[in-house]
Amino acid sequence: MVHIVNIHEAKTQLSKLIEEVERGEEVTIARAGVPCVKLVAISRPQRKIGFLEGIMPPIPDSAMFDPMSPEELADWEDSPVSPEE
Repeated sequence: MVHIVNIHEAKTQLSKLIEEVERGEEVTIARAGVPCVKLVAISRPQRKIGFLEGIMPPIPDSAMFDPMSPEELADWEDSPVSPEE
């Protein structure tokens, strides 16, 4: 079912209208009763692990990082998240 609202109602009920669209409902906004725009949800692509398989060569084991020493790991874990902290 198409939900048609005038611009004034759309401005006051925008959050509700967005939720309706995200649930799959169709919302049309009208100016003086004449439909002028439609709210449309943006589809978010699903991330797929391994999507570059066959396109990029695998990273060889020789290119992997060296493991951290216990001291380096302790320094890393105790360091602040940002320089300001």
